[in-house]
Amino acid sequence: MIFKTNNVIGFTHATVLAGLLGITASDPAAAQPPMASHGTTAAIEACVPTGRWIAPATGRTLEAQQMIADMARRPVVLLGETHTSEEDHRWQLQTIAALFGRNPNMVIGFESFPRAAQPVLDRWTRGELSKQEFLEQSRWNEVWRYDASLYMGLFDFVRMHRIPMRALNVDMSLPRRIGEHGRDGIPESDMEGVGAPAPPADDYRQSLREIFDKHVGKHREDRSFDNFVAAQQTWDRAMAEALADARTAGGNPLVIGIIGSGHLEYKHGVPAQLLDLGIDNAAVLLTWDRGASCEQMASKSGTPVADAVFGTDAPAHHSTQRPKLGVMIETTGDGERPGARVARVVEDSVASAAGLKKGDVVINAASMPIENTAQLIALIQRHSPGTWLPMTVLRDGVEKDIVAKFPALQP
Repeated sequence: MIFKTNNVIGFTHATVLAGLLGITASDPAAAQPPMASHGTTAAIEACVPTGRWIAPATGRTLEAQQMIADMARRPVVLLGETHTSEEDHRWQLQTIAALFGRNPNMVIGFESFPRAAQPVLDRWTRGELSKQEFLEQSRWNEVWRYDASLYMGLFDFVRMHRIPMRALNVDMSLPRRIGEHGRDGIPESDMEGVGAPAPPADDYRQSLREIFDKHVGKHREDRSFDNFVAAQQTWDRAMAEALADARTAGGNPLVIGIIGSGHLEYKHGVPAQLLDLGIDNAAVLLTWDRGASCEQMASKSGTPVADAVFGTDAPAHHSTQRPKLGVMIETTGDGERPGARVARVVEDSVASAAGLKKGDVVINAASMPIENTAQLIALIQRHSPGTWLPMTVLRDGVEKDIVAKFPALQP
């Protein structure tokens, strides 16, 4: 995917930035060009066999031990992911463990944490926090909001081996504001130290243009598209700077980046910004599911999608089958009644069927008071498919009872 998915309860769409510019999509795959068909499953399987490493530049199979040995000598290795993919996170853990066996002098950076969470990451790796304390103090359900169980294997491995963690992201409000006002409209004091990014390659800008046109329409002013690009590039630059700092701070560690694939593909995004920062041998590794087209192995200009890809059986875009409400929410502000305000309701979702509307403030759910988004997200994540969730919302100053009916799991 081109962009990471936004902070939502039970649905995904094409980023905070896209939402501010009026771009929405129901699935991260919507941010990608359509897959070309290769006909039979056997033909697709031959592209990247399950359990094998392939070099997209040559199409040749890579011997796993030699490939890992080569990667362990790189300054930075970037492991892409679809944030909701269990398979991607299992593959990341497997790859990190193999690299650690070759080079234990390692630092691991995570897109999922803003820089303000760094002290919490340090306490986790020192063994000072329980899992619940770690997630609460890092504000996981307010900032990242994806199922934490998908990532806990990585976090436990880091803690077990006392590997330093690095928060790669910035406060999510920064790319949102740039999407609205442009880079020049943000005071330097609010940029969290993020420098000016290197200009995007033509291929990268064109891919962003296609997404922008598809979801917004060509009638929008070019300045909006420029803001869209600037916001994405600021995001890329912030993560690249954090990775470069970890590499150059001393000790020459192998720096691993756990980052959404859209920030890495075709060496655009973060890799391009690392190159501008003087890290000229960073590697990109991605998964390749059996349904992906071989034609996507290279960009239109012939740039390989990654240094190596690993074949998997699982779909590229999937998530655990947890209840999905289908709303985007925000915590109410100072002076307002505490709760989780509905900022958007997805069409044909559980929320829309229940009658939730934009502007509703959820103040109670399952007989529990709701004071912020994190509480509501945690409650829904604990809810079982096929059950009902009674809620009380404040609508135009009047309390209203609503029942969300979650469908049962599909066989």
